[in-house]
Amino acid sequence: MSSAEEIYNGTVVADKYRSHMHGEAEKNTKWRHGGPPIYNLVNQVFEQGRTKEWPKGSLEETVQNAVKTWEMELSHKTQLQDFKTINPEKFKLFVNGREGISGEETLRLGSYNALLKTSLLEKFQYYKANEESFESSHDVFQTAFPRGFAWEVLSVYSGPPVIAFKFRHWGFMEGSFKEHAPTGEKVEFYGMGVLKVDESLRAEEVEIYYDPGELFGGLMKGPLVSENGLDQRGPNPKPSCSLCPVWIIQFGSYPFNPT
Repeated sequence: MSSAEEIYNGTVVADKYRSHMHGEAEKNTKWRHGGPPIYNLVNQVFEQGRTKEWPKGSLEETVQNAVKTWEMELSHKTQLQDFKTINPEKFKLFVNGREGISGEETLRLGSYNALLKTSLLEKFQYYKANEESFESSHDVFQTAFPRGFAWEVLSVYSGPPVIAFKFRHWGFMEGSFKEHAPTGEKVEFYGMGVLKVDESLRAEEVEIYYDPGELFGGLMKGPLVSENGLDQRGPNPKPSCSLCPVWIIQFGSYPFNPT
C-alpha cells in the first residue's frame, strides 16, 4: 500500500482532500521523505473541528481541497516541476501586502519560513525565519501541533479566475513552541486569501491576509520553561506575549501553513 493511501472500511482509497499524491502522473515525483505523506491525524482534527461541510463538487470544496493539495506539494515535493497546483513560471506568494516571492524561493524557504519572514528588529522577533532551515521550521510547528494544523474554507466570494475566500486555521498545542510549554489548548486564527488561477486552475498568485497575533498569542500563552523544567519568570508568571506591544505582534510577523 502506498503511504499516500489509507484504509476506510477495509478499502484502500486515496487521501480524501488532496490530489497529485500517487498514480502514473507521480511516478517520477521527487518526494522529500522518499514517498507521499500520510495525513490521517490532521484529517481527523479537521473532520472533528470543522465548522463547514461543503457539498461534493461545490466551489467551496474545490478551493479547500486545492489549497490543501498546494500545501502538501510545498511541504513534500522537492522539485517545482513536480507541482500540479501552480504555474511555476508565473507563481508569486504575497503575505499581508509584503513583496511577492517566487515559487522557487517559496520552495527553498518552506511554507513556515516564507510566511514568517519579517523586517522587525531581532529583539521583537518571536520566530526568526532567517535562522531556521526548511527542516527546522517544520520541526518547530510539528512539535507544537503533533496532530497537525487543520485548515478549512469558511466562505468563497468569487470564482475563477480570481478566487477570494475566507479561511480558518487551527490545531491543539500539545507540544512546546520554542521555550513555551504546551497548553493543550486550541490555537486558531482566521484570514482572507485570493487565488489568481490560469485556465487549468493552476495558481499564478496566492495572497494571504490575516492577523499573526492570533497565532502567536496562542503559541506563547504557556509559561517559559528552562532546560531544567523550571519557569524562568518566577512564581507568578504572566503570559509572555504581554511583554511586547500588541501592534508588534499584529503587524510585524507573517506566519501560516495552509494546511
